[in-house]
Amino acid sequence: MATTVADVMVATLRASGVQRVYGIPGDSLNGFTDAMRRDGTIAWEHVRHEEAAAFAAAAEAALTGELAVCAASCGPGNLHLINGLFDANRSGVPVLAIAAHIPAEEIGGEYFQETHPQELFRECSVYCELISTHEQLPRILQVAMRSALARGGVAVVVVPGGTFLDDVRGAGEPVPIRAAPPVVRPGDAALVDAASALNAAGAVTILAGAGCAGAHAQLMALAGALQAPVVHAFRGKEFVEYDNPYDVGMTGLIGFSSGYRAMEHCDALVMLGTDFPYRPFLPEGVPVIQVDVRGERIGRRVPVAFPLVGTVRDTVDALLPLLVAKDDSAHLNRMTAHYRRARAGLDKLARDRRNESPLHPQYVAATVDRLAAADAVFTADVGTPCIWAARYLRMNGTRRLVGSFNHGSMANALPHAIGAQASHPGRQVIALSGDGGIAMLLGELITLRQRHLPVKVVVFNNGALSFVELEMKAAGIVTYGTDLDNPDFAGIARAAGLFGIRVEKAGQLESALTQAFEHDGPALVEVLTARYELSLPPKLTYGEIKGFTLYATRTILSGGGEELVELTRTNLRELEAE
Repeated sequence: MATTVADVMVATLRASGVQRVYGIPGDSLNGFTDAMRRDGTIAWEHVRHEEAAAFAAAAEAALTGELAVCAASCGPGNLHLINGLFDANRSGVPVLAIAAHIPAEEIGGEYFQETHPQELFRECSVYCELISTHEQLPRILQVAMRSALARGGVAVVVVPGGTFLDDVRGAGEPVPIRAAPPVVRPGDAALVDAASALNAAGAVTILAGAGCAGAHAQLMALAGALQAPVVHAFRGKEFVEYDNPYDVGMTGLIGFSSGYRAMEHCDALVMLGTDFPYRPFLPEGVPVIQVDVRGERIGRRVPVAFPLVGTVRDTVDALLPLLVAKDDSAHLNRMTAHYRRARAGLDKLARDRRNESPLHPQYVAATVDRLAAADAVFTADVGTPCIWAARYLRMNGTRRLVGSFNHGSMANALPHAIGAQASHPGRQVIALSGDGGIAMLLGELITLRQRHLPVKVVVFNNGALSFVELEMKAAGIVTYGTDLDNPDFAGIARAAGLFGIRVEKAGQLESALTQAFEHDGPALVEVLTARYELSLPPKLTYGEIKGFTLYATRTILSGGGEELVELTRTNLRELEAE
């Protein structure tokens, strides 16, 4: 049998260590899926929506650091990939998307399902190219794979359906394409200048992000030398907060006060591997040293006096010998004491009140954390599940946390969990889903059953798009259009063949989670949680206070006084904790 374009593609993926492809088959993709069938070494991870395929690939790539692959048929099929691919690209994880196209001879003629994928995917990729003749293989595929791995992002290869079936002669043995992390560090002069600024500074704070992956020892050594409190961005949580005596928590919209204070009261800031986007939470008028392997990211959020282009590991290793170790720990001691007080207040909110209904979400998240495996992989939906994950999931160096932290897409937790579980079959994977998020890609529960993926889904059901409501309140807007008339999610899970259980009182939670976590297969625990739980930023601006006052006034005038009563009742414990 002749070797086809699709055969060469599959052979190259196999040689490069790819073990699965996420997607939905379709006629224009038949040549590729048939080549996979005949090869028999790469699993076809069939999902129910192509968006889930891209999210799943993003999670696999985030957890493994290796290339993950998704595929979709022409027109609407590959268009469905785009949201998940934006998430992967903005998260900087290596994903290859194979986008089938209409027949080559029909391009440009308004053919059935015609789009222009190489234009549509350009914004959410580091490389996007059309293969129009078999002679372009395997070169274009290799370039795409290398681009995704080297630049940390999405590469899209667009292939007309008929081209998959074209004969290829003289392709030779497939070339393995694997991740090859380089050593990247700044030049000596830049390091000397940065060290001089840090040696002269009295109170230094470190803001650490996802770029600290694999550099925990270097981070601890730097914090010790500088006597610096360490604040983390959300994506940095899993790499930064464990075994860290310098930890003062998280800042930003879903952080808490100690992280903000450590930034507010420093006279020099070191940003390590983070592109933290919220400028109001960054200090003003202090020298900033920023380390990033992607030099174009430096200075995007705040003026940077000392840009250091390199990986965190290599840069800190080169910087440490130039530093004079500080012996004044006053700034560090003040900030860690503040963190202990803030942490105690958060933990107080997570107490068990056996007869409470609905449950406070803090208690739900803290219980999930306590019962989860030591090496669990967590995924969290954008919205309030992210708040509770940020504040109550404890990282330990082996646990992992995946989310749509840069792209901020709803409905990410369940499809991310699919990729996490498919690529790590022996680990516990827990998806913290919002009721809005789970409803958006509800069909992926069927994927869990069909693919025998024992993901544990915890649904925070508060009957609303509650994070959107928080944003409305802060802006002084009466909540509108955020109600969710939800079905029985646990019942839907059972109908789909999963273990499903519904929790309405705090006293039921631990037993329900234990049953679900011990179940040999996919499981869903639906928890009725308080709708009006407030989670405000650590620093309220005058505009936010004014906005909340306007919201209260307008709510009363529009006949919504009962909402304010429930809001007050729900948050009395938060006021007590403060």
